[in-house]
Amino acid sequence: MNGGIGMKKFIVEDDFWEVLPEAKIGVVICEDIDNSIGEVEKFKEMLLQAEGKALTFLSKEEFSSNNVIQIWRDAYKKFKTKKGARASIEALLKRVHNGNHIGTINPLVDIYNSISLSYGFPCGGEDLDKFAGDIRLTKAKGDEEFIVLGSDENSPPYEGEIVYKDEEGVICRCLNWRESVRTMLTENTKNAFLCIELIDESRKVDFEKALKELVDLVNKNLGGTSKIQILDRTHKEILL
Repeated sequence: MNGGIGMKKFIVEDDFWEVLPEAKIGVVICEDIDNSIGEVEKFKEMLLQAEGKALTFLSKEEFSSNNVIQIWRDAYKKFKTKKGARASIEALLKRVHNGNHIGTINPLVDIYNSISLSYGFPCGGEDLDKFAGDIRLTKAKGDEEFIVLGSDENSPPYEGEIVYKDEEGVICRCLNWRESVRTMLTENTKNAFLCIELIDESRKVDFEKALKELVDLVNKNLGGTSKIQILDRTHKEILL
C-alpha cells in the first residue's frame, strides 16, 4: 500500500453532484483508536437507547410514508440500483419498526449505528488502512470488483450506480446499501473513515449535531483523535 494516511484523498465526483446536488457528506477521520471488543453490555445499552430515539422517525403507522424513509427512497430512484436495495437507515429503522434489536458488532460499528438510529441518517465506516489509493464517491463503470460480507463471489455494481470506490474496487454499493468485506471495520482497526450522508437540507442542524456526537463517542470510548470535514458541491475533496 502506498502513501499511508495523509496522502490519500476522498473525492466526490461531479457525476454524484449531478444526481444529488444538495447533498452533504460528513466525514470523520479517526486515528489511533482502540476498537477491541471489551464492554459489550455498554454498547448494547447504547444501541437500545438509540432504538428508543429512532421511534421518533416512525411516527406514521405506514412505514414507507415516514419522512426519512420517503426521502431516501426518492433519492434511490435517481440512479441505477439493484432491485430491492434500500438506504442503510431504512434497513435499521425497519428492524426497529419490526421490534428486532440491533446487535453489537464491534465498538466503532455500534457507535455509528447508534448515531444513525438516534438522528435518522445513514452512517457508515471503513478501515482507512485498507483503502487502495484515493476514495471516490461516483457513478460506477460497472466492471469494478465488489465482494460483500458473507460471500466470496464478485458481484460488481451496475453501470451508473452510485458507489464509494478506490483503486481496487467498490467499497460500498448503491451509495450506502452494502459494504465490501475488504475494507470493513474490525476490532483490529486503528484508523477509520466514517461518514454521514445528508440529502434533506432542512435537517442540516441535526446533521452537524450527529457528526459532533459521533466524534464525542469515539473519543470517549475508543481514544485516539478524530476530526470532522464536510463535503458539498463547493468543497468536493479532502485529504485523508
